[in-house]
Amino acid sequence: MAPPNDPVNTFYNLIESKSLDKYFELSHGKFSVNGVTLLSEVPSNVSFTSFSSICHSSDAPPPLFNRVQSLSYKGGFLGFTQEEPSDRLINSLGKLNNRKFLSIFRFKTWWSTMWVGNSGSDIQMETQWVLLEVPEIQSYVLILPSIEGNFRSALHPGTDGRIMICAESGSTHVKASSFDAIAYVHVSNNPYNLMKEAYSALRVHLNTFRLLEEKTVPPLVNKFGWCTWDAFYLTVEPAGVSHGLNDFVEGGVMPRFLIIDDGWQSIGLDGQNPTEDAKNLVLGGTQMTARLYRFEECEKFRRYKSGAMFGPKAPPFNPKKPKMLIAKAIEVEHAEKDRDKAIESGVTDLSEFEAKMVKLKQELDEMFDGKQDGVSSESCGSCSCKSESSGFKAYTKDLKTKFKGLDDIYVWQALCGAWGGVRPGTTHLNSKVIPVKVSPGLDGTMNDLAVVKIVEGGIGLVHPDQATDFYDSMHSYLAKSGITGVKVDVIHTLEYVCEEYGGRVALAKAYYKGLTNSLVKNFNGIGLISSMQQCNDFFFLGTWQISMGRVGDDFWFQDPNGDPMGVYWLQGVHMIHCAYNSMWMGQIIQPDWDMFQSDHLCAKFHAGSRAICGGPVYVSDSVGGHDFELIKKLVFPDGTIPKCQNFALPTRDCLFKNPLFDQKTILKIWNLNKNCPAPGFDGLCEILKRYGGVIGAFNCQGAGWDPKEQRMRGHSECYKPMKGSVHVSDIEWDQKTEAIKMGEALEFAVYLDQAKELLLATPNSQPMEITIQPSSFEIFSFVPITKLGLNTKFAPIGLTNMFNSGGTIQELEYVNFGAQTCAKIMVKGGGNFLAFSSVSPNKCLVNGVQVSFGWSADGKLTLTVPWIEEAGGISDVRFVF
Repeated sequence: MAPPNDPVNTFYNLIESKSLDKYFELSHGKFSVNGVTLLSEVPSNVSFTSFSSICHSSDAPPPLFNRVQSLSYKGGFLGFTQEEPSDRLINSLGKLNNRKFLSIFRFKTWWSTMWVGNSGSDIQMETQWVLLEVPEIQSYVLILPSIEGNFRSALHPGTDGRIMICAESGSTHVKASSFDAIAYVHVSNNPYNLMKEAYSALRVHLNTFRLLEEKTVPPLVNKFGWCTWDAFYLTVEPAGVSHGLNDFVEGGVMPRFLIIDDGWQSIGLDGQNPTEDAKNLVLGGTQMTARLYRFEECEKFRRYKSGAMFGPKAPPFNPKKPKMLIAKAIEVEHAEKDRDKAIESGVTDLSEFEAKMVKLKQELDEMFDGKQDGVSSESCGSCSCKSESSGFKAYTKDLKTKFKGLDDIYVWQALCGAWGGVRPGTTHLNSKVIPVKVSPGLDGTMNDLAVVKIVEGGIGLVHPDQATDFYDSMHSYLAKSGITGVKVDVIHTLEYVCEEYGGRVALAKAYYKGLTNSLVKNFNGIGLISSMQQCNDFFFLGTWQISMGRVGDDFWFQDPNGDPMGVYWLQGVHMIHCAYNSMWMGQIIQPDWDMFQSDHLCAKFHAGSRAICGGPVYVSDSVGGHDFELIKKLVFPDGTIPKCQNFALPTRDCLFKNPLFDQKTILKIWNLNKNCPAPGFDGLCEILKRYGGVIGAFNCQGAGWDPKEQRMRGHSECYKPMKGSVHVSDIEWDQKTEAIKMGEALEFAVYLDQAKELLLATPNSQPMEITIQPSSFEIFSFVPITKLGLNTKFAPIGLTNMFNSGGTIQELEYVNFGAQTCAKIMVKGGGNFLAFSSVSPNKCLVNGVQVSFGWSADGKLTLTVPWIEEAGGISDVRFVF
C-alpha cells in the first residue's frame, strides 16, 4: 500500500472524484481504466454502459441502494450484439495479455476453484470471475459474468490472449442476439472492497439475491457438529448415530448439531419394486441413479421404536461393521474399475472380471444379513408409520432427550429430491424422467462419477409449477418430525434438464422460489446448508433466503483415483478451494469449510484452518474414530467454538500466486477476533469488544489443476518445506470498522500457536520469516499492546490450548483505582491463559479468588483458568498492577 502522500494515491483520489466516463472507457478497440488498457482488440460489437444508465431503481433496502449508487461511478456493464439469435452465444471481449489475474472457474459441475495467469488464453472454461491487477494505478478490476433475461454467462479462454464470454439459456427454444448487461466490471484500490462493491452492485441491479449482510445465518455457525457421511456413507442407521453421539459425550465434547447425511431417504432403483427401498447401498455412486419414491424416511429409520436407545435393552452396535461394509464395497468398486479398464484396452473375455464382481457383491450382501442394528425386526411394509412412537419423530425426540445439548438435527437431500430426482407415479406430484444434457462449457471440466451416473439415469424432475408443493411436502413432514434443517446437495442439476422448461434461468427461478418458500415456512428461514452449488446461477438466483453454504469441494479421507501421493495432496487443494471461493461466496452466504475426520493423517492441518475460518466446525468421524485432544483445541466442552468474526480470506500477497504448485508460495489467510483494546488507555473505565487479528500460514503445495489432463492431480515435486513471511500488515484491519484502530497500534504482541512463541512487533518491523513443512501450518495471533500508566504494557493472548486463542476472550475492561490499574478479562474455556505484560502484576484473581500466576522477564504472563459449567465456561480474570 502506498503512503498517504504518494503521488499515485493522489492521482487515484482525484480520479475517484470524477465521472465514470473518465474511469472506464471503451474506444478504438481498447477497454481501459484511468487510461490504462485492460483489453485490446475489443470487437466493435462489444459495448460498455455505465451502471447508472442501466440501473435506475431497485427493491433493495434504501441504505444498500444508496451505498451502491454512491459508488456507481466505479462500475458498469459489458454487452455485445450478434446478427443471428441463438441459445448459446460466444463473443470475444478482447485480448488480455501481460496482466496478472486471479480467477474462479468450475472444475466440476458442482465445484469451483482458483486459477491464476496473465493472458486471456490462460483462463479456464466456466470461469465465474476474473480479478485483474492494475499496478499502474494501484488498483484492481473485476470482470464478473452475470445474468441477463433468460441467459447466464461465464468466461472462456480464447486464442492469442482473447478472453471470451459465453451467454447461454440452456434451451434451444430460448434465443437472443443482443445483451446490454451480460457482465459487470468494477474498479477499486482494495481487492476486498472491490468484491463487496461489485456484488452489492449486482444485487441492486438483479434484485434476485440478497447479500450475507441482509440475512440471518443458522445458529449452528457458532457451534461444533457431527456429520454422518464419512462415518457410515449410505449405511447410516439409528443405533450407529446414537452410539456415535454417545462417543462424543464420553470424550468430553458434545456436538450441538447433527447432520444425517445421504442414506436416510426412501429411494428405489428403476426396474425394482416402486414401493421398496434399494437394498444394501454403501458407497456414494451406488445411489446416484435411485429416485425418491416417498418423502418420509426409509425403512431402517421408519422402524425405529420410541425409547429403543434407552435402558438395558438398548440395541448393541458394532462400530467395526460400517468400516467392514465400506471396505468390502471399495473392493467391489475397484473390481468394476478393473473390468472397465479391461474393456477400454480391448479385452473381450470378461468372465474372470464378472465372476469376481459377483463374488464380492455376494459377500457384501451377506455382511448386511438382512438386518439393521437398533430397529424393530417387525416390517411395516409400505405404511408411513407417522405415529408419535416410531420413525423419525420418535427418533429425534429420543436424541434430544438423551443428548441435552443437541440443538439442531439436519438431514441431507438433493435439490431434485434424490440424486435421480422423484420417481414418476409414486407421489402426488407430476414427475417425469428427463434425459440429461451437459452443457458444452462443462466439457472442459473434470470427469466426474456423479455426472456419469446422472447422465446414465436421467433425473425424475417434478414440474416447476409444483416446486413449492414439492419442497413443502418434504420439509413440512421433516419439520413435524423434529428435523430443524436440511443440507441441500447436487444443486447444479437443473442446467442439465432445462430444455423444455424455458432454460436454466427460468427453471432455476421456479425451483429456488419453491425452496425459499419452504425454507421460510418450515425451517425459520435459516435452516439450510447449500452444497454442490458453486456456480453463478445459484448465487444470483437461489440465495434470496439461503445464508450458508459450502465453499470447498468434499473432504476426501483418501484419494479415490489412486494417486501416488495418497491422501496428502487432496487436503491442500481443499483448503485452497475454501479460501479463494470465500472471496465471492462470502459476499452472499456464510462460508462453510466442510467437515473433516479428526483421526485423519492430515486432521491437524484441517483443524488449523477450521479454527480461524469464521464458520462452523464439524467432523465426520467414524464411531470410535476420534482424536479428542485435537477436537478440544477447536471446541469448548459445551460444544460452542472460539469463532473469528469475519470469514477467512487469502492475504493480498497471495492473490495472484499459486499456493498449490508454484514451489514458492505459502497460503496465508487472515481473519479478525473480538478480543483487543484500542491502542493507548487514558480513561477511567472502558469496556471493549473489539478486534485482534490472526494469520494462518499453510503449506498446501503438492497438487492442483492440470488443464491438459482436465483434472486435479498431485505434484510430488512441490510437496516439500516452504519458506514464507508474515507481517501485521497482512491483516486487512479496515474490513471491520471496529478493527481500524487496531491496525493503527504502535506495537503488537504476536503469539505463534504451533511454535508456542510470544514475540513483539511493530508496523515497521521486518516480516517474520517462517518455514512450513508439507501439510503443516502456523497460526499467528496479533494483539495490539495497550499502555497502562507509565511503565506497564499489556496485551491478552487468550487460552493457548486452543488453536484460535484470541477467540476465547469475550470482554476486556481496564479500571483505574488511584495508583493501581486493573485489567479485567472475561475468558471462555478452561486451560492455559497467556498475556503479554511488561511488568509483573501485583496480584491475580480468577472469579474473585486470588490465584498464583507465572511471569517472566520476556513478558509472558501465565495462569490456569478452570472450566466452570455453571457460568457457561466463562471466567472473570483480573490482573492488578
